[in-house]
Amino acid sequence: MSAMELLLWARGPGLVIAAVIFLFGMTLRLIEVYSLGRKRDLAVPRSPTPGSGWRTIVTRSLPHADTWRRSGLTIVAGFVFHIGLFVVLLFLLPHIELIRSLTGLSWPALPTPLVDLVTVITLIALIVALVHRLMDPVKRFLSGFGDYLAWTVTFLPLLTGYMAYHHLLLDYTLLLALHILSVELLLVVFPFTKLTHTFTLFIARWYNGDIAARKGVAS
Repeated sequence: MSAMELLLWARGPGLVIAAVIFLFGMTLRLIEVYSLGRKRDLAVPRSPTPGSGWRTIVTRSLPHADTWRRSGLTIVAGFVFHIGLFVVLLFLLPHIELIRSLTGLSWPALPTPLVDLVTVITLIALIVALVHRLMDPVKRFLSGFGDYLAWTVTFLPLLTGYMAYHHLLLDYTLLLALHILSVELLLVVFPFTKLTHTFTLFIARWYNGDIAARKGVAS
């Protein structure tokens, strides 16, 4: 298979297969989450609950002073690569054009050199997070295959996209095909790993905050 044939497969059947697996997997995971049996809470709330879930989303998203002192590097790397991923995914012109072709929605893109810089910073942040995980005995002990798989499938699209944009090491057509395939690998793995927290994180925080407030417990 030539590089062009691989690119055509990645843009066609490969993308369709990955999208179907992603949509099916995420639908299944969300059904699992929302169908969990929970008993109806008949107790009178000990404190007013309106807004408690939203407050918890905010407070849990901001590091406490003790956490900052103990894990400052992890917090910074985490914020940087999450924000970087968001910027690269949604504000690079080719990505916006792809979204427009699929949904009809579009918005202004950021200058490509700026997104390129963000990509480099995001890659560095991901490497820092990985090295810190490997060097820290506790984190290394708690980490499993799923953690490293999630890191790898997140890192590869950024790396291959950067290499394709700068025409590094390999033929551009092959690099573009590898970039698309790495994104498809991310889509396939996404519903079955911790990456699902993208869709469940804030819902879980809202739920925990709301339940805690009903019980009169700080969250």
